[in-house]
Amino acid sequence: MATVTVSPDTDRPPPRRRAASVISPGDRVFRLLTASAAWLVLLLLLGAALSMAWGGRLAFQTFGWGFLTSMDWDAVQHKFGALVPIYGTLVSSALAMLVAVPISFGIAIFLSEVAPAWMRGPIGMAIELLAAVPSIIYGMWGLFVFAPFMGSHVEPWLTEHLAMVPGLGQFFDGPPIGIGMLTAGIILGIMTIPFISSVMRDVFQAVPPALRESAFALGATPWEVIWKVTLPHTRSAVMGAIFLGLGRALGETMAVTFVLGNAHDFSLSLLMPGNSIAAAIANEFTEADSPIYLSSLIALGFLLFVVTFIVLAIAKLMLMRIERKAR
Repeated sequence: MATVTVSPDTDRPPPRRRAASVISPGDRVFRLLTASAAWLVLLLLLGAALSMAWGGRLAFQTFGWGFLTSMDWDAVQHKFGALVPIYGTLVSSALAMLVAVPISFGIAIFLSEVAPAWMRGPIGMAIELLAAVPSIIYGMWGLFVFAPFMGSHVEPWLTEHLAMVPGLGQFFDGPPIGIGMLTAGIILGIMTIPFISSVMRDVFQAVPPALRESAFALGATPWEVIWKVTLPHTRSAVMGAIFLGLGRALGETMAVTFVLGNAHDFSLSLLMPGNSIAAAIANEFTEADSPIYLSSLIALGFLLFVVTFIVLAIAKLMLMRIERKAR
């Protein structure tokens, strides 16, 4: 009986090339358009960064690295430093996260795990509507309503009870005027709550029901289900929601401008007026009467871009690390 041998088909193209050969012209056009949209975002981002760096080159050339470490901001003597606005931006954003994250977490847990079905829709819609309120409205409310309340009731109590505590008193030592870093941080926290809580609620609701039901079947309490099932399943998305809110807080302008005080004075006290990068640019851009003044404000904008990029890059690295551990 003859044996039939089958030789490999040497003329057959590699699988990848064969797959590429069957792509239709419409698919090629679709791939080109989507790739162009993705690259356009990167080009716009790079273009914005380069334009700000070019506009601030005079300040960087004049002051060098001292621009980052100097607390001077003297428009008459043409001496400018970015330390106070950078400090104000970071501190006010950190305070915002301290306010927004616990409240947003509670809102998301309530809407996804605790609230009855008839209540979830109206409350969820109301929270999402808060995200549509213009920032200038928050600023006006903060200036005319919240700042007087802070100055009359909250800050005097903080000064009386915390100003004498060793190591903590320096952060609450100051006149209770209602305008300052603490008020700005709380206003920013209120503004970022809708963004963080909405994302958290959506990812909590996306947890497969079988996981919750299995945990309840094993005798877990609602808190144990949340802590041991819901959070581990959604931790990367939860971290993404938090850093989304942080990015919103870092770049906020008008609300901070109303309640921060806009003072180029460095102080560790959260009750004292301060400044942020966005507020400094918004307040002083029209008053820049010299090339070095204008260049310093544009350089502040470039530094805000760099600070935001670094913070979000750290967030991305943390998310990647969390995902690797989850595997």
